[in-house]
Amino acid sequence: MTGVSSFVQMDVSCDGCVGWQTFHNFILQHYKHVKDSMWACKNVPISQPSIQHCTYNKQEPIVRVLALSQSPPMRYISVSKRGTLIVWNRHLNNIKPLEMCAGPFNKRQYRKGFQGWTTDAVYLGNVHKIAVATLSRSIHFFDVTTTCSFEQVHLFGLSHIATALCYWYDTEALGEKCVLMWGDDRGSVNLLWFLQPFKGLFEMPFTNQTGPVQIFMPDIHAHSTLVSYQHIPKIHNEPINRILYEPHDELIITSSESPASSVVIIDVSQKRGEYIWRIEKGVKCFDFSFSLGLLVTAGVGSAVRLWNRYVTSRPTAVLRSHQTTVVDVVIHQALGKIFSYSKDAVLKIWDIPSQQCLKTIPLQFPNIHLGFTPEHGSFPLLLSLTPDPVLLVTCREFLATLHLHKSESNSRSGIYTCALYNPHLQQVITACADSTLTVWDVKTGIKRMEIRNAHGKEEVSCMALDVHQRRLISAATNGTIKVWNLLNGLNLHKLETVSNAEVTGVICHHDNQLLATGWSRLIAQYSIAFSEDIYVNADLSWKSGRQHGEDILAMDHCPGLGLLATGSYDGEIIIWSLALQKPITRLQTNQQEKAHLPVHRLLFLQRRAQQSVLRSGAVLLSSQNGTVCCWSISGPRHNQGQFYAPDGSDESVMGLSTDQENSLLVTGDTAGLIKVWDISQYALAAADTQSAEGLPSLLHSWRGHEMAIVSSELLAYESQLFVLSISVDRRACLWTPQGSCVGCFGQEQQWDLNNPDTYQTNREPTCPIKEEEKRTEDSQSRVSAGSFICWGESSEVTGTSLSAGDSQQTELALDLQRGFMALQTPDSDHRSSLERFPLPKYSEVLSGDHVFRDLEIKMNARQRRPRDTGREKLCLFGNEFMPLQALELPEISELKDVPLKPWRLKIRQISSRGAEISSRMLSSEAPLHCETLED
Repeated sequence: MTGVSSFVQMDVSCDGCVGWQTFHNFILQHYKHVKDSMWACKNVPISQPSIQHCTYNKQEPIVRVLALSQSPPMRYISVSKRGTLIVWNRHLNNIKPLEMCAGPFNKRQYRKGFQGWTTDAVYLGNVHKIAVATLSRSIHFFDVTTTCSFEQVHLFGLSHIATALCYWYDTEALGEKCVLMWGDDRGSVNLLWFLQPFKGLFEMPFTNQTGPVQIFMPDIHAHSTLVSYQHIPKIHNEPINRILYEPHDELIITSSESPASSVVIIDVSQKRGEYIWRIEKGVKCFDFSFSLGLLVTAGVGSAVRLWNRYVTSRPTAVLRSHQTTVVDVVIHQALGKIFSYSKDAVLKIWDIPSQQCLKTIPLQFPNIHLGFTPEHGSFPLLLSLTPDPVLLVTCREFLATLHLHKSESNSRSGIYTCALYNPHLQQVITACADSTLTVWDVKTGIKRMEIRNAHGKEEVSCMALDVHQRRLISAATNGTIKVWNLLNGLNLHKLETVSNAEVTGVICHHDNQLLATGWSRLIAQYSIAFSEDIYVNADLSWKSGRQHGEDILAMDHCPGLGLLATGSYDGEIIIWSLALQKPITRLQTNQQEKAHLPVHRLLFLQRRAQQSVLRSGAVLLSSQNGTVCCWSISGPRHNQGQFYAPDGSDESVMGLSTDQENSLLVTGDTAGLIKVWDISQYALAAADTQSAEGLPSLLHSWRGHEMAIVSSELLAYESQLFVLSISVDRRACLWTPQGSCVGCFGQEQQWDLNNPDTYQTNREPTCPIKEEEKRTEDSQSRVSAGSFICWGESSEVTGTSLSAGDSQQTELALDLQRGFMALQTPDSDHRSSLERFPLPKYSEVLSGDHVFRDLEIKMNARQRRPRDTGREKLCLFGNEFMPLQALELPEISELKDVPLKPWRLKIRQISSRGAEISSRMLSSEAPLHCETLED
């Protein structure tokens, strides 16, 4: 941290000077924050190793382990040095092996003879094949689509031995051009471009011969309609031991043990300059992260080096902790960790930001003996991220499994409650119900900073920025208010709590004076102009006191007019004078039409308020359930017009935002719809000269979320407009005003707002809830189908089979579930998205993660609750009030004359006869007569 950056972080008030007390507080808080971060990162979420023994390898080392993630169910294939392929299920139970067929010049009787050692293998995910390279200058292609795997193609006669393989395909266009590349023992790179992979990798002639199709490499031109060959000679002076392909810049990264060309980065077209790293004693392994711009290498020595991808002269860091040669490294980008593995079977986990060793795990393989170095394959590490993160480590014929559990900081986000955009730092700040504040880079969607437990366990209810947009003010449901430094995440101020009631509005006006209000109906004033004061007392001298009859739900201010607007649960809007600290106007909708509409959002049209010509028109917008009302502050009639924004009935608009010119209005409702309106000519004149009826022009409308939208904001980035939306479906998304999805914050694939090709247009944004439910369903289906399926034999279930009774009970449960879901079928596309999901899941989401926790304590602490209007859809659990309203549960009616299966009809008949016999026994004193029940 340089001196200039430190001064900028300390000078949060932007007055150009820093006092001694401010400097002292900053240093103490900074080192406390660093210490807490180090303790948090040392808690590496990794399980104890589970070691499996592969007896089929016959004590031959495992060269490579492949994860077949694109061919469900999840399986692994290990390739031994002698060419034995072992199939493992997702629980790492080994299955009968597969052996490669004989070469083209070998007879069947010589299959047991030596065929050449394998050098590497790779999984071709889009076509469900694996390629295995051998020392006999050949590549074997196995089809793994079905449960019975077989060798399909044998490519032989390569010019040199393939020592390292790599395969790439476009995950968004599986049938488009893909490439298989390999480095050979002469330091060259060879590329096979498959032009139409879905039609076939090679021409497959019709023949009566059994076994794989034999293709001679010099005759590859005969398959030019499906494949093309490219050769890049003499990149290294020694054999290539690693090769990677980076599709973003079309780069090929290779390594060798040559000191003159240890690591080389070239582009496929060879039109750009190459980057060459010259490292003493060369490189044995490396890994590369494009998003981090990080290259990690390891050589004959015990050091792990970190490099900037553009700087070849010296490493950015050298990690020294291993005692022997490091044989493999891998980067876990999501965790920000590096895994390194050495010859003495020691696994180390490094933290990338702090460059410290977090954990050392000595793997106790049975073949390790004192004084002997165990034998390893060429690629002993495999990091598989789907469906569950797992790290596989091989040592000769043994395989160790380490599960990477999701840590608290990397688990799925909580339910979003509010969000805002910081145009000065070009960052998006989101708040969750689990009291987590997250800062995102709007240009790329990368998480820049995360503050956990900002208000303990309380839900963050609202946020605001200070005048200079360097500090964040957050308020919670228990009445606490805190001020944070957005540059380093330090807590600068803790404001005095006025009451235990929820804070629903915070604003910062001139001279860093804060105003806060909420369910207490009091307006408290704070001053954060003095950065030395950590604890700031509340100023309750606001002259007018409590003016609202119900709880205040929304607040906004207009600096140009010096006005403050507050809206309450009973639909009343009060306009205050900031200078006089008293109300000057009271606004309310026509009570004859709709009485007691809660005010959810208030929005001043700042540009109209600055122009005296437009002040007679609407300068304030309010969202009251689904109705957007336009208000004028002056004149005899304040209501300048109103319109119902959602498509369906009984919906509410929870997101309200406009651009700087006040020409566009963005609304987000509880049905998940986002709409962009043209309000440039709407409600400009006074109500006596313009009709208050009609709708503004609707420019664009799209469904952004499957559940209710909590907030939506129209933000500007480098003269471009984007729409930010957050929802109770745990997603925060960025859109273009036309409805094209840029992406979801926190997704693995980054975007670039200056490059529309990186947008997730026409793709469904990643939903953590759906992914987790899908993984759960897949896991349950795999368990019900058995532990694993044998390849090469008939499929058989080796797990515990279900009895007849259990089978009937399972089928009955599925029927009941299907019947229950049928009750919730929506009638139209724009009905409440709640009706699309089973009730238990949705009620869990609606609870906001805190309804069931200390409910009685919160009810007493928050004084009174809004009541009467809308209780059926807002208060699903007791008197708990949620701001995520209009989430209406579907009416459930009893099904009659439901068709039943024959065996269920028999059970009903038997039950009715049994009940009839019991009634006779109880009502009659006559001797008991038994009846025979037919099956």
